[in-house]
Amino acid sequence: MGPRTATAATVLLLTGLALAACGTRTETGGPAAEVSPANARVSACTAGTTAVRFLAATVHATASQPAVARVEVANTSGAPCRLTGATTLTARDDQGKAAPVKADNSAAGTEAVELRGGTTAVADVRYTDLNFEGTPSAREVCPVQASRVQVALPDDVARTVEVTTADGTPAVFSVCGDGVRFGAFRT
Repeated sequence: MGPRTATAATVLLLTGLALAACGTRTETGGPAAEVSPANARVSACTAGTTAVRFLAATVHATASQPAVARVEVANTSGAPCRLTGATTLTARDDQGKAAPVKADNSAAGTEAVELRGGTTAVADVRYTDLNFEGTPSAREVCPVQASRVQVALPDDVARTVEVTTADGTPAVFSVCGDGVRFGAFRT
């Protein structure tokens, strides 16, 4: 092997080693960030990839504080999904005696929330579950008494879910008035 060939082989070997090291370690020695393909997209969370729960408030409203229920959306798939846009909530009186109560979370903000497989996003639902007019014995009588609610994720079909407590016991979403405020999802 001549001197020129040895020099060229050495340069080629060093260049190859330098290029092989690119992207595998940072200057501090830690692994470099993973780069995902440009066309990789996270799909929308849908009825097929999630489970939804509606948890009744644990404490009644007061004259100055609303009751707070919770909507939970759990990603039941192995792939990430994204909630982007307004989610709607509809509560119909079990006896059909009152007009349905409808709310969405567009006023609270609908920024994208990404759920990895097995994670859950939650949103608070603030409302009044007591009638502050009339006699004290009638305070818990509200026009809408719903044991089920409909929840529609953005660009998805509505699904009916049971109203429960955190431990799964059946409960009632009791709404006095139309001041239901559906908050933004968070993880």
